[in-house]
Amino acid sequence: MAEHKEQKIMVFTELDQNDQGLIRHGIKLAFVFKKELCLVYNLAKPKSKKAPHAKQQIVAYANLVKKEIPALRVSTMVLSEHRSLLPNVLAERHEGIILVANALNFRKYTAMLSESPVPMLFVHPQSTIDSYKQLVQTLDLRKENSDASLWCSYFGRFNTAEVVIVAASDKTKEAKQAIAKNVLLTKKLYEKFNIQHKVYKGTGSSFRNAYEALELALASNCDLFVMLGSSGITPLDYLVGLPERKIMKRAGKLPVMIINPRRDNYILCD
Repeated sequence: MAEHKEQKIMVFTELDQNDQGLIRHGIKLAFVFKKELCLVYNLAKPKSKKAPHAKQQIVAYANLVKKEIPALRVSTMVLSEHRSLLPNVLAERHEGIILVANALNFRKYTAMLSESPVPMLFVHPQSTIDSYKQLVQTLDLRKENSDASLWCSYFGRFNTAEVVIVAASDKTKEAKQAIAKNVLLTKKLYEKFNIQHKVYKGTGSSFRNAYEALELALASNCDLFVMLGSSGITPLDYLVGLPERKIMKRAGKLPVMIINPRRDNYILCD
């Protein structure tokens, strides 16, 4: 990333009544991490007749935010990129560090999940759950759990969030060792930054870990669910849908942050 550019919290707008809720979550994250808020609209076609209206609408959104919160840096962006390429464009060229999207339209954004080098945060536009103080984190046998732990640590450091780790319970020796290592590394990270945390030993395998963790999150005062995305996508996933899609359906109005295990993730600049 170019050092002279400011990292941004990027909100995918849809030019409808849902935008207000999405922008509210973006504002909260921009304040937590002291970043610029960027309102984004992606056109379906490069020369779409919708372009002038889109630019006018998101500039109006930005002006309203600036009027209400003068101290917040706000920018806008209208692009026309293939959805699978969009996360790279926003992260690499424009310093996007978190992408905020409408959970109700999750299917629209699935192509981005396996390509994004930054977390995607899916929020229900009517959700008022936005304090991001009580996190539930999945933890399975994959080494990429370190990326999810790092992002949870950011919320702990900059928003005094507490984290509940739900560790998978696999049967094989190798899997047990991998999970134990991930728990140990995650605990060390949180202890280093004095982040309040608890480890809950689940009963499900790594395959079922996200579902078990979500049940705990929904039954508690959790206000952010953090999970790793799919490491591989099979033909069956295209047929019945990604596990993440099932999680989103069950999550309701609970915000869900998905970390991509298939890419090296960018880090937050302090």
